[in-house]
Amino acid sequence: MPLAADLMPKALVPIYEKVLQDQRLTAEDGIALLQSHDLFAIGAIADEARRRRVGEYVYFNNNAHINYSNICALSEVCKFCAFGKQNGVDPGGYTYTIEQMVEKAKAYARLGVTEFHMVGGLHPDMPFAYYTDFLSAIKQAVPQAHLKCFTAVEIDFFSKKFKMSVEEVLLRLREAGHGSMTGGGAEMFHPEVHNVLCRGKMSGERYLQIHRIAHHLGVRTTCTMLYGHIEKPHHVVDHMLKLRELQDETGGESAFIPLAFHPTNTEMADLPGPTGFYDLKIVAVARLLLDNIKAVKSYWVMISPRIAQISLQFGANDIDGTVREEKIYHFAGATTPMLQEQTDLLRMIRQAGRIPAERDTLYNVLRVYDAAAV
Repeated sequence: MPLAADLMPKALVPIYEKVLQDQRLTAEDGIALLQSHDLFAIGAIADEARRRRVGEYVYFNNNAHINYSNICALSEVCKFCAFGKQNGVDPGGYTYTIEQMVEKAKAYARLGVTEFHMVGGLHPDMPFAYYTDFLSAIKQAVPQAHLKCFTAVEIDFFSKKFKMSVEEVLLRLREAGHGSMTGGGAEMFHPEVHNVLCRGKMSGERYLQIHRIAHHLGVRTTCTMLYGHIEKPHHVVDHMLKLRELQDETGGESAFIPLAFHPTNTEMADLPGPTGFYDLKIVAVARLLLDNIKAVKSYWVMISPRIAQISLQFGANDIDGTVREEKIYHFAGATTPMLQEQTDLLRMIRQAGRIPAERDTLYNVLRVYDAAAV
């Protein structure tokens, strides 16, 4: 049952009433939410929106990450990144061979993995055949798995380096076994933030353009926002509303994933990073502003399993998956585990009073779990 409006802080009542009437929130509403300190009221509004829009399922999947290389041509550009390394210069640089990736995929497949999430740096020396060959080799070895690979930044890099249109890049990757795109690389669209975080990197407009092209080709994507660094409320709202506008146009975004900034080992290590309070507020505002994206994901690797679990009462309805191996945020000092067993994910969801639903990459439900122990 929705809360009575008179229990809401006065400033949030108009926003709450819009949610109850299924009205779309404005930029001004988003800023008001982000400026409010009444976290539990914001969470209650977001939870009501979640209940109305997507119901009681909380999604997860049996997935594995394979970060194929951290060699990156933009390693000196992205101040927020601890993952990218210069080829032959920085210690800790690596690039997996195709054989290594296939062996990883086979091992994970024996654990029931249905999705491989594969992203990496922008390697200046690898030919395009490296990417198509590892896709086809993994798909041949594990045909039942979905290959969710590459960010818009990687697609843009391939297009420019190999002198192909974005359409041609995506079509050739699809022929090799590519299934869908990941959402990374958005960072924050507003130039006031983008030019501080990663001046010289692909713009927000280009990110949206590549996602638009992918959607028109039938390639599903997820979308992201990096938060907890130098942004102000209007930057967050600008980013979310641009994603909402694209989703209105194409409907191709499967999920929104807020990405918490980890400052350790980056050029912005003097910043503290986001608090748990802010993590929850971002999830809630995403649920309220992104009314046309079904899944709002709480990525436990970045914000901890505990905050991810609490976020299920703040609008989130996806808790990611088993993951198994994650390098990007662990290079930046993440102390979370690299693996959450399925039993742990089920326990987290059930304790939050929600219904666990195992999904595939495209949000087809594979199994719904009841309240009984597995």
